[in-house]
Amino acid sequence: MKILIIRFSSIGDIVLTTPVMRCLKEQLDGCEIHYLTKSNFKGIIQNNPFIDKVFLLENNLPEIITQLKWEEYDEVVDLHHNLRTWRIKRKLKVKNTHSFDKLNYQKWLLTKFKINHLPKIHIVDRYLATVGHLGVKNDGKGLDYFIPEKDHLANNLFPDFCKNGYVGVVIGASYETKQLPVNKLKDLCHNIQQPIVLLGGKEDAKIGEELAYLYPNKIWNTCGQFNLNQSAYLVKMADFIISNDTGLMHIAAAFHKKIISIWGNTVPEFGMNPYYGAQKVFSFESQVQDLKCRPCSKIGHHSCPKKHFKCMMKQDVEVIVIQLNN
Repeated sequence: MKILIIRFSSIGDIVLTTPVMRCLKEQLDGCEIHYLTKSNFKGIIQNNPFIDKVFLLENNLPEIITQLKWEEYDEVVDLHHNLRTWRIKRKLKVKNTHSFDKLNYQKWLLTKFKINHLPKIHIVDRYLATVGHLGVKNDGKGLDYFIPEKDHLANNLFPDFCKNGYVGVVIGASYETKQLPVNKLKDLCHNIQQPIVLLGGKEDAKIGEELAYLYPNKIWNTCGQFNLNQSAYLVKMADFIISNDTGLMHIAAAFHKKIISIWGNTVPEFGMNPYYGAQKVFSFESQVQDLKCRPCSKIGHHSCPKKHFKCMMKQDVEVIVIQLNN
């Protein structure tokens, strides 16, 4: 059986699909798994041993469709489910196609009217339900993330103060309303006694530099210095991860790391909190309760619609540090 999995983006969402490929590969004899994603995210899946072939989408949709037609798939599993994936499925004309239910209406009810009709089920289990008709079941092993050896960082790259352990603090996120603000980050870094490695992209480097300048013998700013797999290696080597609701949080869960997740405009009820499968791992969700404006978006905003940003400005740093030290 040859199966095409479609998920275009983003980092966290793709990582959350990894149990689907593993369960298909391990539970269906002779199953061949292909994966279609955007080219910027190839590093997440190209080293996955449960994927036989990767197709990368750029501005080449007609070309990709032509390539996919030649494969003659038995099943198409659409875990993205948008207009573009609908077009691909229509062109492929594969009889057996199954699409992930995004529950957009239920999410709209929650963000617009704070009416929660979302099922109390993690998105991983909902992804797996999309292939349930094949008899595939959740194996309880959690998420996967595979780092090629070339992206393992040499020990001499680490500052001396980090070589015996550190807390990874993920300061970035796709939207500003999912990011802990600078004043709160300063407070957090001040109160953490352990060495700290700051994690994020190039867009987070300036804030990282500002924090590292304040605590040069405690903080290593790696934001923008390494590729995704190298940053994932830093996550893997950490003793603990503190993270906004973002992709590196899910990568940390794939390595069964202890996680404190910080929630701003989004909420764990969307079903995308750290996922460990059947593993028992410490995880704490830091969020400001009883804010009538939360959640204000299923994704995020570039600034607080209410202008007060209470969902992050009122985060209790002391509680976070207490959970870290428990």
